[in-house]
Amino acid sequence: MSETLLSSRNLAFELYEVLDAEALTQRPRFAEHSRETFDAALATARTIAEKYFAGHNRKADENEPRYVDGRAELIAEVKPAVDAFLQAGFLNANRDFEVGGMQLPSLLSQACFAHFQAANAGTTAYPFLTMGAANLIESFGSDEQKRLFLQPMIEGRYFGTMALTEPHAGSSLADIRTRAEPAGDGSYRIKGNKIFISGGDHQLSENIVHLVLAKLPDAPAGVKGISLFIVPKYLANADGSLGPRNDVLLAGLFHKMGWRGTTSTALNFGDQSNCVGYLLGQPHHGLACMFQMMNEARIGVGMGAVMLGYAGYLYSLDYARQRPQGRLPDNKDPLSAAVPIIAHSDVKRMLLTQKAYVEGAFDLGLYAARLFDDTHTAPSASERQQAQALLDLLTPIVKSWPSEFCLKANELAIQILGGHGYTREYPVEQYYRDNRLNPIHEGTHGIQSLDLLGRKLAHNGGAGLKQLIRLMAATAERASHHPALDELRQPLEQLVNRLQAVTLALLGDMAAGKVSLALANSALYLKVFGHCVIGWRWLEQALHAERGLVNGAAADHDFYRGKLQAARYFLTWEVPGCHTELALLEARDDTCLSMHEGWF
Repeated sequence: MSETLLSSRNLAFELYEVLDAEALTQRPRFAEHSRETFDAALATARTIAEKYFAGHNRKADENEPRYVDGRAELIAEVKPAVDAFLQAGFLNANRDFEVGGMQLPSLLSQACFAHFQAANAGTTAYPFLTMGAANLIESFGSDEQKRLFLQPMIEGRYFGTMALTEPHAGSSLADIRTRAEPAGDGSYRIKGNKIFISGGDHQLSENIVHLVLAKLPDAPAGVKGISLFIVPKYLANADGSLGPRNDVLLAGLFHKMGWRGTTSTALNFGDQSNCVGYLLGQPHHGLACMFQMMNEARIGVGMGAVMLGYAGYLYSLDYARQRPQGRLPDNKDPLSAAVPIIAHSDVKRMLLTQKAYVEGAFDLGLYAARLFDDTHTAPSASERQQAQALLDLLTPIVKSWPSEFCLKANELAIQILGGHGYTREYPVEQYYRDNRLNPIHEGTHGIQSLDLLGRKLAHNGGAGLKQLIRLMAATAERASHHPALDELRQPLEQLVNRLQAVTLALLGDMAAGKVSLALANSALYLKVFGHCVIGWRWLEQALHAERGLVNGAAADHDFYRGKLQAARYFLTWEVPGCHTELALLEARDDTCLSMHEGWF
């Protein structure tokens, strides 16, 4: 039977050959783990994802949540799936053994979670948001807040959301209008409206803990005046029991083209002027706190995009192997048997493009999870700091690149199925619709590109960028000892060298006050930077594939040759094309910047 979620062989390659997951077991935090425990967790994730999540993916898409008597109603299959996820321990995969967690490395928990993302993006969103909200309360909450809200979230009794967006402001959080007035007893009264709040209402848990951005009466203007509040759907009594309903109203549901199984809500806070909230962290530092959850969510969104692309790739690959149609160009016999479409060169091109995109992005997402482990458990403080600098730099790429190029993979999956591809009888059109949301989730490409070029590159003296360049150079140096990899290595080295020069020039322009011009084409920069990073990750995979061909089992040779061919495709077909964008960046092309509104 063909695999439908992700390739288990590719997952093992990433974990145990490329990213050396077993080395993490030498660190004290993960000392009780082994490859056997890692594989057991992965097998459990695959089983639950296939049994409980994949089965209702289509049904949830066809039967969206309904607004009934002021609440959101979901199809019946969602709760058993979420409960199975909770009972297996995946909500707390990273947490300490002492609180009921698995104490898994983030690398492994991300690999486990990937199965659920591939199986059912809509249902997976509910625990995903809860994990991020719980981590935020754990980092910034008081002991009382942890007792009343974090502990029930760890137990899976309370779920969580992030409530940022407002109707008039969109992504411009500096302009939010939600207010928080001190109540005199340590709590606050929240008043405002939020939209597009994923998971904002459901019946999957006893309570929903909203993390709400709002402004205090004395707040300074802009983002420096934003505070963060815990606003539960139901208040918590002092003994931890569930209290009365808070003044949080489900105003309505949005109907999206994808992720239809996830409630997307409009929430009104304080219509009766009695919405109780609790300050989380310090006043006016809410956005800085929220960025922890936002960055976790950005990496999660990127991995979600990868897995939807991956599911489409695997389905179209299986279809291409089984669908007979046409004959090869050099066969002129109309009576000969039709060949499977995978024999046609252009279908191979589309499959190879998908493989290059999804397996390159999959590697990057897992690499980011490995970096997260290093930020907490690397042996020295300097190693932890280096990992954090690199993770900060790569986060915009981990979010945006898969959201763009794994979506393109979904397009190609539809194309391979031909007329069947855009019918609802086949899953690839849903994969595309679900994935189309990810370029907007947690910040558009434009927002991520401004973050990368306008902030992350120069942060801390460019520590993350310098480290990335050193790592790329080290990979290229190792590849130079393999003559077979010269055609892969050289395009990457050329791109890295030219990208460095363009980066220094753009940073220089910003330092000289030419900020608007330097950032005008930041989306092009993000694309080139992302291709450079994915090219580096493919060269790393190629090195391990070369080693596998020499030292691995004969049965794996086709797998390793496939890796080398995908690396060849990306580095010789995709990477050289980036020089067109670099030429525009070098010229400081102002075509878009100088366009006048009246000319449209």
